[in-house]
Amino acid sequence: MNDRIRTYLEELTALRRDIHAHPELAFEERRTADAIAHQLTRYGVEVTRGLAQTGVVGRLTVGNGARAVGLRADMDALPLEEGNDFAHRSRHAGRMHACGHDGHVTMLLGAARLLADSRDFDGTVYFIFQPAEEGHGGARVMVEEGLFDRFPMEAVYGMHNWPGLEVKQFGVTSGPVMASADEFDIVITGRGAHAAMPHQGRDVIGAGAAIVQALQTIVSRMIDPIESAVVSVTQFHAGEAYNVLPERAVLRGTVRAFKPKVQDAIEAALRWVSEGVATGFGVVAELTYRRGYPPTINDAVQAQICREVATALVGSGNVFSELPPTMGAEDFAFMMAKRPGCYVWIGNGSGEGGCLLHSPHYDFNDEIIALGVEYWARLVERLLPVGSSRPNRR
Repeated sequence: MNDRIRTYLEELTALRRDIHAHPELAFEERRTADAIAHQLTRYGVEVTRGLAQTGVVGRLTVGNGARAVGLRADMDALPLEEGNDFAHRSRHAGRMHACGHDGHVTMLLGAARLLADSRDFDGTVYFIFQPAEEGHGGARVMVEEGLFDRFPMEAVYGMHNWPGLEVKQFGVTSGPVMASADEFDIVITGRGAHAAMPHQGRDVIGAGAAIVQALQTIVSRMIDPIESAVVSVTQFHAGEAYNVLPERAVLRGTVRAFKPKVQDAIEAALRWVSEGVATGFGVVAELTYRRGYPPTINDAVQAQICREVATALVGSGNVFSELPPTMGAEDFAFMMAKRPGCYVWIGNGSGEGGCLLHSPHYDFNDEIIALGVEYWARLVERLLPVGSSRPNRR
């Protein structure tokens, strides 16, 4: 462990647990943003607030280098009741840091402190604290509000804890890391009738059930089997009475893929299948399809740099470059659509005992704070090396 980190690791741990105890949902991260801004100011980092309502960007410039990079951490919690009983459990009913964003914030703040102390780089690093990752697209909003115009940077980097990877392990892959996340609604309209006289109506429940079944053939029969994709119907709403066949039903669900062409194909297939099945039942089906988070795709060059930095920290046997991508989604993809970058996994431990992401029993592993801090700092030092005109101050 870096000796400087050791001197304030206890403080970082207390900060992480304080954030965990006070979780805030998307675009409501005011207390968290206040804490971040306070700490950055303490470290001598210039602070800008207000992007995407509660976002915080810290700027640290050392030397005369013109190059700049960005490091990003997400801030928001989940609408989930915590099932833990330790001292730093959530103090707010129905809100919980069940994905480790409290730890992500802490590691990036620790890196800001370490870099401000060591000043062992030449250029500018932007510390991006992003709100509303959990389904609300805070990264997209920050980009739309001028993140890369106001804070010009050549590349942007992200890191997420990953239960299942052991402590002191990293996953750094090139290409797809996480999938896109699209949503769809299918509204089925028929003719209501008395449940005892179904021949007088046009049954939307029967049609809806048939559509759900038929949608399962999209991935297996309409998408190239070499490609990865998921179509999941997650909601089916129809009817309110035992003896009434309703005239309207609504299906909702999600689509996951790694390539835009696969998203296009699935959207078209959803329309063909739902409308075709509906016609066979004498009802009408209307599809609404919404593009959500794009796929998270690591740049090969940036991934190699991150892989080398992680290897220098934990050894080649603890850095995995062939991890399969996950069908989950991450709005950091909006940032990497504008700038090259890399999104890495840092091991959070085995995940045994229910301590998995989005579990009510999850908790970020404080053992990895120091490693995350040092990874960020070494990445900056690698990307923005001290020039020959400036002596190395370490």
